[in-house]
Amino acid sequence: MKTSFIQKIRDFFALPLWRDYRVTFIVWLLMGLITGLVKAHRGANNFLIYKYVFWHTIEQKDLYLHYPEEFADLNHYGPFFSFFIAPFAVVPEGLGIVLWHIFLSMLLYVAIRTSRFSKYEILFMLWYAAQDLITCLMMSQFNIAEAALILLSFTMVEQNKDHWATLFIAMGTFVKLLGVVGLSFFFFSKRKKLFVVSLIGWSVVMFVLPMLISSPEYIVGQYDSWYHALASKNMTNTADLLTMNNVSLLGLIRRPLIDYNYSDLWVIVPYLAIVAVAYFRIDQWKHIAFRKMVLVQMLFMVILISTGTENSSYVIAYIGIPLWYASVPWTRNNWDLFLIIFAFVFGSLSPTDLYPRALKTEIIRPYALRALPVVLIWIKLTWEMLRRDYNLLTSK
Repeated sequence: MKTSFIQKIRDFFALPLWRDYRVTFIVWLLMGLITGLVKAHRGANNFLIYKYVFWHTIEQKDLYLHYPEEFADLNHYGPFFSFFIAPFAVVPEGLGIVLWHIFLSMLLYVAIRTSRFSKYEILFMLWYAAQDLITCLMMSQFNIAEAALILLSFTMVEQNKDHWATLFIAMGTFVKLLGVVGLSFFFFSKRKKLFVVSLIGWSVVMFVLPMLISSPEYIVGQYDSWYHALASKNMTNTADLLTMNNVSLLGLIRRPLIDYNYSDLWVIVPYLAIVAVAYFRIDQWKHIAFRKMVLVQMLFMVILISTGTENSSYVIAYIGIPLWYASVPWTRNNWDLFLIIFAFVFGSLSPTDLYPRALKTEIIRPYALRALPVVLIWIKLTWEMLRRDYNLLTSK
């Protein structure tokens, strides 16, 4: 009797290599190394933007102006990023690119591996997010580090290391603002006073550090420039329906509409209200499975309600999707299985050459359909957080 195709797939994924941390480490290391070498050869505009944040800070130039002789596009990272990127900016450019890619890949790998999730959850996250990691690495994007910082802040709170949790929250916030979602873990802290004090302390440190390579007056002025740069970018992302950004819930709703001249607050406020109601099921906070779902909510939030979301941002959400699927104390159904497969096939693979160019440029990108799988899973996640019991002993 011939083995069925489905059984062959099951047998393939049952091979020991899929469950070997040595294999995942080598794969993630190679993804960082190989993409770094490719970008060092072809050129990496995003890395040039990052590099010149450091050098422009040294020279006390405005970080948010056009410098077409040095790089295309504009910088939208905070002044503290000059300090963060410094080790990669002071070495030769090609080496800096390769080291940056390896650093990004390994930082997220370490964040996942040290999470104290189950081995099944960790392996699922590492394999499931690999394609989006490559997509992000090919853009040399900081989003990989942002995902790692959010995850690390959650892990540190769970381990009662609030001084480290707040370091990662402050770091993610002072670079790209997205890290502020880590504040949602405050109510899970058993050392709330330490959390608040250390957050203030780290914030002061990160505000001051760039002054060591420039001047206090310059850095204060750059924060004002940063605010105006982000406001301008948000307006552009909202108004230009063909932009590579706003591949989010906001874009998914806005782009098919004929009359799109409305405020995104009509979407953002109800979204936040629904998340808040789900979050404040205080009786569920004692269950680790529920707290993991709060983490997933935060990973989704920074993608779904940001006009700056692009294809390479989705690595943040795609470490959350397998956690959503694997961490609940009940058996997943066929609808859940469909959602996670749909998210990978229609989401992770859509930016690749497996999809016809016309399909990507004329349908998926213009209508922000990359966001659709995450929106569907977010709806299911939120319904579960509102209705289900996450007690490991009673939900089986």
